[in-house]
Amino acid sequence: AKVEAPFFAKYLKDKGEAPPEATMFQTGLNQWKKYDSWPPKEMVRKTLYFQANGKLGLEPAAADGKDEYISDPANPVPYRHRPINPTYQGPGWTTWMLEDQRFVHKRPDTLSYESEPLTEDLVVAGSMTVKIFGSTTGTDCDWIAKLIDIYPETAPSTDRNVVMGGYQLMISGDPVRARFRKSYEKPEPVTPGAVEEYSVDLHWGHHRFKKGHRVMVQIQSTWFPVIDRNPQKYVPNIYEAKDSDFQKATMDVHRGPKYPSGVILDTLPETK
Repeated sequence: AKVEAPFFAKYLKDKGEAPPEATMFQTGLNQWKKYDSWPPKEMVRKTLYFQANGKLGLEPAAADGKDEYISDPANPVPYRHRPINPTYQGPGWTTWMLEDQRFVHKRPDTLSYESEPLTEDLVVAGSMTVKIFGSTTGTDCDWIAKLIDIYPETAPSTDRNVVMGGYQLMISGDPVRARFRKSYEKPEPVTPGAVEEYSVDLHWGHHRFKKGHRVMVQIQSTWFPVIDRNPQKYVPNIYEAKDSDFQKATMDVHRGPKYPSGVILDTLPETK
C-alpha cells in the first residue's frame, strides 16, 4: 500500500506527489529504502582485491602471485548441503540461496578471499562484479564467483535455532563459461595456461555488510547440479560430451598489480 498505491494514484489518477524512482529493500539492515535515482547519485565504486593468503583488501597485492586448485567434474562442488533432493522438489530447494556457505569453505577446489572485520558498515547499492584473471590447463572451464557476508563469531542465534556465529550468507553468485568469454554466438576454446580476464556479473544488489562482519568472495569451477558440469575439454556441444571428454584441470587465479583480480562494488556512504 505504501509503494504501489502512491505510484498508481500519481500516474493513473494524477493525484498526489510523484513517488521516489526506487524503493529498494536493503538486506542486512532488512529495511525499505527510498532513492530519487537508481543507482543512487551518491554511489562510489570500490574494488576489494584478492591478496595472498586468502585476504581481500582495498589495495592490490604488492607482488604478482596466483592461487590454484584442481577442478574435477567427477567430484563437483555441490550447491547445497547433502543429501540433495531432486531439483525443484523436497525441503531445501526454496531456501538454498540462504545456505551457510561453510559447507564448501576450505574445500580444496574452492578459493576463499575474505576481508578483515569491517570498521564501519559497507552498503552495496548497485552493480556487483567479480573480475578474475584466470588460467586453466584445460581448453574450456567455468568460473563461479560468490559474494558472501560473514557474520561475527559472536552473532546471536535466531529463534529458529540457526547458529549465526560465523554464518556465511551468500549475497549473490553466478558463473561464466570460458567458451563464451568473447562471444555467445561464436564460442571458442581457451589456450591452456593463457591468462585471460573474466567478469562474473553478480547483477544488482542492495545489501549492508555491518560493522564487525567480513566480506568474502569464493571462487570455484563447479556448482552442481544447479550449473551443468563443464567437461573442461572443449567440445562443440557440451550436451553431447562423452564420458571420456570430462577431465580434471588445474585452475589458477592470478592476483597483483599485473592481474588485479577482485570484486567491484557500487557502494553508498555509511549514513545512507
